[in-house]
Amino acid sequence: MGETRVDLQHLLEDLRDAYTGELEETILTEIAANALDSGATRIRLRTSPADATLIVVDDGRGMQRRDLARYHDVAASTKSRGEGIGFAGVGIKLGLLVSSAVVTETQRGATHVATRWHLASRYRAPWKWIPPPGLTSARGTAVQLQLTNPLSPLLDAGYLDQAIRVHFEPLLDPTFDDLLRRHYTQGIEFEVDGQPVARGVPSVRDRTTIPIRMGRRRIPSAIASLELHDAALPDDRQGIAISTFGKVIRRGWDWLGVTPTMPTRITGLIEAPDLAACLTLSKNDFIRTGTRGATYLAYRRAIQEVVSRQLKAWGDARDADVRPRTVRLERDLERVLEDLADDFPLLRSLVDHRAGGQKRLPLPGKGPERVPGPLFANMPAAEGPDGSNHPDTSSPEEGAMPAEDVLPADPEPPPVERNPGDPRPRENGDVGGAGDQLASPIGTLSTVPGRRRPARYGLLLQFESRPGDPELGRLVESTIWINEAHPAYTRATASRSIGYHIALTVALSLAALVGAADEHAFITQFLAHWGGADGAKRVRKERGKRSARG
Repeated sequence: MGETRVDLQHLLEDLRDAYTGELEETILTEIAANALDSGATRIRLRTSPADATLIVVDDGRGMQRRDLARYHDVAASTKSRGEGIGFAGVGIKLGLLVSSAVVTETQRGATHVATRWHLASRYRAPWKWIPPPGLTSARGTAVQLQLTNPLSPLLDAGYLDQAIRVHFEPLLDPTFDDLLRRHYTQGIEFEVDGQPVARGVPSVRDRTTIPIRMGRRRIPSAIASLELHDAALPDDRQGIAISTFGKVIRRGWDWLGVTPTMPTRITGLIEAPDLAACLTLSKNDFIRTGTRGATYLAYRRAIQEVVSRQLKAWGDARDADVRPRTVRLERDLERVLEDLADDFPLLRSLVDHRAGGQKRLPLPGKGPERVPGPLFANMPAAEGPDGSNHPDTSSPEEGAMPAEDVLPADPEPPPVERNPGDPRPRENGDVGGAGDQLASPIGTLSTVPGRRRPARYGLLLQFESRPGDPELGRLVESTIWINEAHPAYTRATASRSIGYHIALTVALSLAALVGAADEHAFITQFLAHWGGADGAKRVRKERGKRSARG
């Protein structure tokens, strides 16, 4: 018999608070995610309201006896960052908070063992070996929660079905089957009280599916499914969801940094299997620093491009002058953050200023050099005035990161020989058209005239209307959302002092990152550096003019 001798309840409560959803929802989601990590192809949920028990059975790899013993240590895990979509068996461990007992049975090869675990007090969580109750079949793991609340939503089959649909939506939508089959070769089945969770494509008038190819890949790296509805959606369906290996990680508009004019009517889902390597250790968010953070940001930029173009196609786009009027401000503010990053280290993640200078991104511009053009999505070609299709060579949003910097590129394929009169061969997801410009192989980058310009990795400014909100703005990811419904914003616009208002908004939004003790010093230094940025630009411009005359 073993026993966990730590302040287990405190640790479990901290784990619970790390998730934004309901506790019961987190328990269910994490148990299912760990089952998927174990190679399960079928996950069955059985409720018994009369006995107040929930049983979850999978046909995964199961555990050895020593692994099952170790799993009773709340801090133990056989996984590391970048592996899987479940965190350290946290679903079962959080089950201690809502159960009088947790029975775990596992079968792997000749090993067939079971334990009973419960939270006896704040500091004691004894467990013991018990004879296997026969919950599993040939192999896999079964978990039985003896719930303390006979009215727990975990005993409601409808609740379980809906939670599975919300958190594992890509596994139930045939749109993502081909993409996910590389990881789940036999597919995934969910079953609640003997009834399979139905699969299918939602019936929506305006629904579009867009493959996203990163770098030189021929096969999609991600798939976006976007929907426009005629009426407002429920709160939990609004916005864009991002998932990896079939598990939804984030949902909404804030994480993406894009806000349509009618956000309540638009929903969507993007499945990106490669982002599993970018998950935090708790598997409920993405890393934003280092190499893995760069990969996540590259995908985020690609998704922004896809969603923005589709919103424009639906006629739901913000005013075209909003973005250009903030580019210069963003450059000034980024210089300020670079200057302050040494004094306030938490700002470094926003500027990504690395030794040797920042990375460079090829963007279309003036000059004879041929550089890669827009690379993110296999979007339909734009129709020209002559009725023919031409590739969309619009410049990607400045600051977009080339995916090939973080993802391996496939070797350049040999050119395809064909007669001048032959039609261009098509491949899955390819959009054909006339002209030699479209003859590049699928997944490679077309080129456009231009020269290389430095990429920016830092802060983005966006505008939103939040009437009644006393805050001037808020920081979400690497985007500061400026509240244009605030009376101070209206006054600043009327008095032509909008630049100072935005700088002050940025300073106040970022102050929370530096800690309460340093907030005043940060705001004063920020505004001082911002005030000097315009003078520094004039000096550089004058030097450039003098050198040109010389």
